[in-house]
Amino acid sequence: MRTERGKISKSSWPKIIVRKWLNLQSRGDEFYSDSFSLKDKTERRKSCSDKDCYVVVPEKFSGWLTEANDGPGFEPVAPALTEAKNLRMFVGTWNVGGKSPHEGLNLKDWLRSPAPADIYVLGFQEIVPLNAGNVLGAEDYGPATKWLSLIRQALNTKDPEFPQYNNNATGAELSPQDDEHGSLKPRPSFSDLLSLEDELGIEDFQKMVDLNANLEECSPGSPFKSEQDGSTQQHFCLAASKQMVGIFLCVWVRADLYKHISNLKVSCVGRGIMGYLGNKGSISISMTLYQTTFCFVCTHLTSGEKDGDEARRNSDVVEILKKTRFSHSSRGPEQPMPPDTILEHDKIIWLGDLNYRLAVGCGNMHDLLRKHDWEALLEKDQLRIEQRAGRVFKGWEEGRIYFPPTYKYLTNSNSYVVQTSKSKEKRRTPAWCDRILWKGEGLKQIWYLRGESKFSDHRPVYSLFSVQIDIANKYKPTSTTSTKFCTNRLSTNTALSTTCAAKVQAEELLLVSRARSCIHTASRF
Repeated sequence: MRTERGKISKSSWPKIIVRKWLNLQSRGDEFYSDSFSLKDKTERRKSCSDKDCYVVVPEKFSGWLTEANDGPGFEPVAPALTEAKNLRMFVGTWNVGGKSPHEGLNLKDWLRSPAPADIYVLGFQEIVPLNAGNVLGAEDYGPATKWLSLIRQALNTKDPEFPQYNNNATGAELSPQDDEHGSLKPRPSFSDLLSLEDELGIEDFQKMVDLNANLEECSPGSPFKSEQDGSTQQHFCLAASKQMVGIFLCVWVRADLYKHISNLKVSCVGRGIMGYLGNKGSISISMTLYQTTFCFVCTHLTSGEKDGDEARRNSDVVEILKKTRFSHSSRGPEQPMPPDTILEHDKIIWLGDLNYRLAVGCGNMHDLLRKHDWEALLEKDQLRIEQRAGRVFKGWEEGRIYFPPTYKYLTNSNSYVVQTSKSKEKRRTPAWCDRILWKGEGLKQIWYLRGESKFSDHRPVYSLFSVQIDIANKYKPTSTTSTKFCTNRLSTNTALSTTCAAKVQAEELLLVSRARSCIHTASRF
């Protein structure tokens, strides 16, 4: 369209730009329509393996695509009707040092979340001692069963003080005098809070703003408690679990979300003795929640702090990405093909004891530990060095670390092994071995902290994410969708008072392959 003065109106510019772009992409009568596709009203969802091979088409331009194309054989791609939903996901990892949990072990310090979560992804390393009998023999499921029972109890038992907001749980800014480790736990800035408004929702956002405003008024150790979200009680079901020698991964979801999970698959890769036994390696769980695909990768990588050991850990990561495969036997006629590899998923969480240490030659390590100068120590962190060099986890993200090194502590102590000359244990240099990384759009980290349990020589680490998922407007379960249900089995003699069962391949889900536990007698904490 031209104006009276013969100039092109501004309203016509985008149309002309799109038409010229389409002409450049066409060759004769052939149009490369696979250069882009419309998934929703604004852009198509890309998997983590797409890299930069995609085109964003804004909604206001999408209607001009058909009239801008002059070549034959072009059919417009109708955008899929989807809507977004924000959920919160808690991710935790803990190397428990081969110790089986005792009945009174309290997990609530580790599982405490600054805001109620909808999904819990919990990974363990060394849930059994890594001796020859456990590595070469049959799996010992006893400890894993105990851990599941404790987690179930922590998630589903009503506690008036849980969740609670205190300096340890929220990452309040502490001075070395306030924290015996001198942990700098950042209080969110005003801009950070504004960026979380959409993810948290009005009610939870207001709680976090109030919390941030009152943290300085709270004395150290005194909890800042929040009210529960409305009067509706929430319950958690075990969606999947898997053990490989000492590595154990379990995924818990809100009971009302459970029926929306499909394509649940598990894949294990051994990287231990002789390069394939399971004392080291990975467990990966793949699942689809509504229309969004998730992959959770729990790993225990090669140990050691000698020069060159970081290259072996890099190799472990490469082999895990290469060898992890999810087999899918069937799918519905209108269902998309589920991902086969880790990087094909929309959202990926990598957690575990990655075993990256401080680089050799950190001569002032003792001084930095004494001064609680974690930022200076992190400059020697092997994972950050290797990642910056592009040798591992290229394109992955990790939150800022404000907490002390998580390894190696004396048993039942707050002292590192290296800080005492009386210890008979290996004098390992303190390091941030336990980490949580992520990859994919629609994932936003809210908190990244560590727990303070003295149960093992590692401290547990946890993170809270805001997760955006796609929900089809017209969701209709097909006959091939896994049948999932929760049935109440009231019992006073067992903690398994309610069972969630899922029709999933039995060989993939161990420990409780025929029983998925959720308790309907308590509110979500």
